[in-house]
Amino acid sequence: MKNKFIALFLLSFLSGSGKLDAQHQSPDKKKMEWFQDAKLGIFIHWGIYSVNGISESWSFFNNYINHENYLKQLDGFSAAKYDPSAWVNLIKNSGAKYSVITSRHHDGISLWDSKADQAMTTSKNALVQSDVLTPFVTALQKSGLKTGLYYSLTDWSHPYYDIHTQTKKRYEIKNDPKRWNRFIKYYQTQLNELSTRYNPDVLWFDGDWEHTSEEWKAQQTLENLRKYNPNIIINSRLSGKGDFETPEQGIPVISPQNEYWELCYTMNDSWGYQPFDQHYKTPNMMIRTLADVISMGGNLLLDIGPKSDGTIPEKQVEILKSLGRWTSKNKEAIYGTRRGLPFDNYKGKSAFSKDGKKLFLYLEEAKDFTQIDGLISNPVSARIIGDPNGKVHLHQRNRGWRVSFSNATFDQDVTVVELSFNEKIKFDPDIQKPMMTLSEILDTEDSKSAAYRISEQLHSGNNVFNNSGLTSDGLNMKLHKSNKTNPETIRWISKHAEALFETGKGLPNGHYPGNSVLSKDRKTLYLFVEGIPTGPVALKGIKNTIFKTRIVGEGSSCQHSVYNKLYWSDRPGIIYIDFPRERLDKTMTVIAVLFDTPVELYREKVGAIESNL
Repeated sequence: MKNKFIALFLLSFLSGSGKLDAQHQSPDKKKMEWFQDAKLGIFIHWGIYSVNGISESWSFFNNYINHENYLKQLDGFSAAKYDPSAWVNLIKNSGAKYSVITSRHHDGISLWDSKADQAMTTSKNALVQSDVLTPFVTALQKSGLKTGLYYSLTDWSHPYYDIHTQTKKRYEIKNDPKRWNRFIKYYQTQLNELSTRYNPDVLWFDGDWEHTSEEWKAQQTLENLRKYNPNIIINSRLSGKGDFETPEQGIPVISPQNEYWELCYTMNDSWGYQPFDQHYKTPNMMIRTLADVISMGGNLLLDIGPKSDGTIPEKQVEILKSLGRWTSKNKEAIYGTRRGLPFDNYKGKSAFSKDGKKLFLYLEEAKDFTQIDGLISNPVSARIIGDPNGKVHLHQRNRGWRVSFSNATFDQDVTVVELSFNEKIKFDPDIQKPMMTLSEILDTEDSKSAAYRISEQLHSGNNVFNNSGLTSDGLNMKLHKSNKTNPETIRWISKHAEALFETGKGLPNGHYPGNSVLSKDRKTLYLFVEGIPTGPVALKGIKNTIFKTRIVGEGSSCQHSVYNKLYWSDRPGIIYIDFPRERLDKTMTVIAVLFDTPVELYREKVGAIESNL
């Protein structure tokens, strides 16, 4: 259910509230508090699939390898260099507050010594001949981090389960209900074992799509788990009966409506270890993803895939250490925060403190200023976290605040600005920004401010250049100038006329954290890029194929890469556009993105992935 604003202002710390699925009652807020405060968790996919570096479980389900050859990997799962304490130290130092490990994936190989009927385990079936789950959970709980156990409801290897591969079924439940009930007993026995041995804080289910809630006996399972631990937190993949949503891979464009949610996300394109998948995101991309998720009020569950010997790939270690650098620097702006300002109030990423008296702005670029609109409360102080010498200056303008910076040392990934207030922050989510005339903009003393005002007006659909004398190529312009007109502003307009002439309203919230406009035919998107970005420009939720990206006004081509795009899914990946830093415009850079067809946007809910071709 979407939040409804019933007054001119809203207490921002409440702006993230929403309802869970109607299938169950909202979870207890007290038990969910640690989870909502955590912001970062580490997912671990570890199993026999790391031996040959093939897709976990799905590789035999989709008949890419037969089941017999898949199981031969048991003979190579050695865990010879497995050091659970080292894993935990790495996870804790990344800034994560919890970890979720695959106790059993869809392939049916349990990492603990399960006594359930006909269970396959690493203790008796793999080369390692031992329980590899217990040492990790013990080290995790000793460290003070919360424990999460991933558990697949499906077991494509188990003789009592009805489905074996996508083309082979063992039996129909209606024809052999006793056999199905034996499977239910098998998986519930395993859950009882996990509950009694480890008392996990989170049970992270997967695979529920193959059967109905009634067939899984989901309600019975839920009630049984809560007998062991009334405060157990369960994700939504127990037929929708859990406590939090789990969007997967695709970063949501629009904030999930549920108050509690978690993005599970890979560093490359694989969950488990695959040596030939080197399509890793950079540490910069991952830190900015974390800031993005925080700003939408969720958690990031970032995945690692250890090798079969128990070591963690170097690139994954590098990303975790980079996260640790940023999280240790910005603790107060991460843990315990709640989702931030709406896009109309702030064209960027932000979050509120739990008490609603602090506003955090996450800057992905070095720049002179940023703008907040509709802020009713007056800030009493401002600072750049981790930069005692940097100065933050606040100027109130038309029910908005200009936040400018001097002597600042911007972070290499994301700079955090903290604004403090004496009250719970109030803002107007329906702010009507004053429309400036072109003459007023041209007379703005600072060309950077003028360019920002132009981009802001154009983004909102108010093209101040209509009938102004602007030409499509910026030559022979007949703009009305005064003795106050800044010649640098005229230079910028002339250079970027392509993006200003007869362009229309920009992208709605969530796709790009800044101002943008679209060409008349909607086949070219123009992105207004402020300052000096710390990494490539990011775009979410674009369905189109990109023909070309370039810097407007001087012809330089840009390179773009797409991450987390599954070739068999219509869900678009995240687009990163890189550009030569030496070609950035000193006032404001504009990047043109050329599409194959008029722009199409993906704004649907991002949920679980129920197949993996």
